[in-house]
Amino acid sequence: MAKIQCNVISYVLRRTVDLTVVVPTPTIPQSMGMGMKEGETPKHTPKAPYPVLYLLHGVGNNHAQWTGYTNVEMYAEEHQIVVVNMSAENKGYITAPGGDDYFRFISEELPDFITGMFPVSKRPEDTYIAGLSMGGAGTIIHALNFPERFRAFGAFSAAVGNLQRRSGPAIEREDRFVPEKLVEKIKAEGGTFPKAYMACGTADFLYENDKEFCKKLVEAGADVTWDEIEGYGHEWRFWDIQIEKFLKWIPRTDAYADEGPRKI
Repeated sequence: MAKIQCNVISYVLRRTVDLTVVVPTPTIPQSMGMGMKEGETPKHTPKAPYPVLYLLHGVGNNHAQWTGYTNVEMYAEEHQIVVVNMSAENKGYITAPGGDDYFRFISEELPDFITGMFPVSKRPEDTYIAGLSMGGAGTIIHALNFPERFRAFGAFSAAVGNLQRRSGPAIEREDRFVPEKLVEKIKAEGGTFPKAYMACGTADFLYENDKEFCKKLVEAGADVTWDEIEGYGHEWRFWDIQIEKFLKWIPRTDAYADEGPRKI
């Protein structure tokens, strides 16, 4: 596994943004010949572009928290998928009135940079997005604005409904930033939802909110997997469990899909 931390000039935000990108590489067991065919040697050049997961953080976090508080590096290596983390401040992954356009940064510039600089597939069927809390709401907003771009999404303890209330009337008037409005739009247009994975701890203050939104997705025709764990609140131990479950759950058709988790 290679964990690459970089500082990138954003042409959308007009300043630098910190990223952490996890890329599968040859493992120590492979360097010792384990799991390799006779005469085969490890190589850093992948046999095909990797699938990619854009993984969004919550309020008060940055690009380093997902890899700092969870085992997502190990899970990404096991499942041979690139994971992208970015610092998005507390802006909700949307366009702040008169301010930063994180919506465009996430939806346009970040994929442009990642697919241009790393061995990452551009196929929608190899592209996933997930996040926790604020990042869970941001995930839903991006996945439902651009359902054709993502094979599936994961929302863990998602702050659904909290985003527009916190951001004020200027945000509430923009339907593209309101998850419920996006569900209604896709349903009314006869569109197809990406497969969805939603999870929340039963002791989380967002539990009832998330269950209600999950119900709306199902009623609109979305294929939704719901997971809850008794007693867990709004906490990293829960999100560590869920990111591993999500990576095992995601539907895959990429070149590495049939290999199964590899030993590291």
